[in-house]
Amino acid sequence: MTNRKGVLYVVATPIGNLQDISERAIATLKSVSRIAAEDTRHSARLLSHFGIGTPLVALHEHNEREVTPLLLNMLAAGDDLAMISDAGTPLISDPGFCLVRAARAAGFRLVPVPGPAACIAALSVAGLPADHFVFEGFLPARPVARRRRLEELKGESRTLVFHESSHRIVECLGDMAEILGGDRPAVIARELTKVFETIESGGLATLLAWLQADPNQQKGEFVVLVQGRPQAGEGTLDEATRQVLAVLVTELPLKQAAALAAKITGRSKNELYAQALEMKKEDR
Repeated sequence: MTNRKGVLYVVATPIGNLQDISERAIATLKSVSRIAAEDTRHSARLLSHFGIGTPLVALHEHNEREVTPLLLNMLAAGDDLAMISDAGTPLISDPGFCLVRAARAAGFRLVPVPGPAACIAALSVAGLPADHFVFEGFLPARPVARRRRLEELKGESRTLVFHESSHRIVECLGDMAEILGGDRPAVIARELTKVFETIESGGLATLLAWLQADPNQQKGEFVVLVQGRPQAGEGTLDEATRQVLAVLVTELPLKQAAALAAKITGRSKNELYAQALEMKKEDR
């Protein structure tokens, strides 16, 4: 007889492209006694694809408080468990917090098996400052609450990262453009790692118009990234935008460099042209 306690593995799964799963994730999911999954039907298809026959137990936002004690009992009995969400890393806009907190409080060992996360994938290719950022997850669904939260974030200097659903993306972008400013640089990352992956940058007003003009771009899962507000005493351009403009100024006429930099960064063409003039003066 053993007094060994079970281990809870928190396992990241693909957000779209199945090749993004790690060998460690597959091995872990095969080795545990049970897998707690957000949607067992969805996860069953994923597990079947990789030949994983481990039994599933549902763990979602509606039953997490009821199921958590049962899973803790399994851990106490020495069973190793894994927790997965429908896609990506558990707890990042997904269920699992209740179980993780309870397992830690009870003294069980928790092991992360890292992998895909849509917010990090989007941030890595957005071209917005990534040294400091704020992950906001989903904004409130109700318009009044959503707008109130955006007002609270209006002065945030760090890059803002949001998740948003297809049926609220246009309304959400409209509120962002109005409250944060239509010229505020932003990026929409849609259906990351999937067949119709799209990454579009520009000012919030420009991105809103782009979405409204093409209903196909309003489908799928979204990460919206918005550049933070420059603080008093800072230059008008962030370092990434300065670097883009500096490269273009060395190769193109000023107006053309400013226009292309505006398309890349979403910043005002006039603002970039004025900065390009300053760069030319400094080079003399």
